[in-house]
Amino acid sequence: MTESNTKDLAEPRRLKMLNLLKEHRILRVEDFVRVLGVSAATVRRDLTFLDSVSELHRIHGGAKIIENSQIEPLFDDKTNIAAREKRAIAAAALKLIHPQGVIYLDGGSTVLELARLLIPYHHLTVVTNSLRVVEVFKGSGPKMIITGGECRLLSQTFVGPLTRGVLDQIHVDLAFMGTIGVSIAHGLTTTDAAEAFTKEQALRTATKAILLTDSTKFNRTSYVKFAAVNQLSITISDKNMPSAEQEAFQREGCELILT
Repeated sequence: MTESNTKDLAEPRRLKMLNLLKEHRILRVEDFVRVLGVSAATVRRDLTFLDSVSELHRIHGGAKIIENSQIEPLFDDKTNIAAREKRAIAAAALKLIHPQGVIYLDGGSTVLELARLLIPYHHLTVVTNSLRVVEVFKGSGPKMIITGGECRLLSQTFVGPLTRGVLDQIHVDLAFMGTIGVSIAHGLTTTDAAEAFTKEQALRTATKAILLTDSTKFNRTSYVKFAAVNQLSITISDKNMPSAEQEAFQREGCELILT
């Protein structure tokens, strides 16, 4: 097998390493080599990187899982985390939307709460890559434009280069985005390279980028960055957002709305 150190190949390989650790809790370098079919040197580089972004702990000869590491849960599991906070964040986001505007809805669970509030907005246009948003509007709701692309079942989203065909042709007033983790040091991060690609494309289409996230996501880092904090116009979160992060976000020019 020919190895590549390119970012496109490294990111899915690292995600597979994290998923293996989630299953086995602790693995040796030789275990990763056998399963992934890459060299021990490649595995060690990947483990060093993942340790540097706090996704695992390096140990002698291998790695072990961090119990609260940002391995992405199933979508339905995410909806049950901080559910009350997510509903309040969505209600605050609703106040920013013009009833006849054009917006982008990302695939996050907090963004889905916003989608549920938009069913009466029949003159609004929604661009989305989210299967769950499509499901919300399938009976009644705004005009929808779906990005298309590869269907990623874990996040219930359409992702990857094929989404560019639609996103390159449109402009939206507001892009409402979710994230797996966010910090000043590492920006907005997610677990999947194709997901990050589509998030980046969506942000480019928007006049304003708005992050919807509960406070559990702060000071957490997954391993694929899709935006820096200074690309955000507004962040809507709950009042438990760490005070140090509040100050840092404001220094970066990001308006905060705390519910």
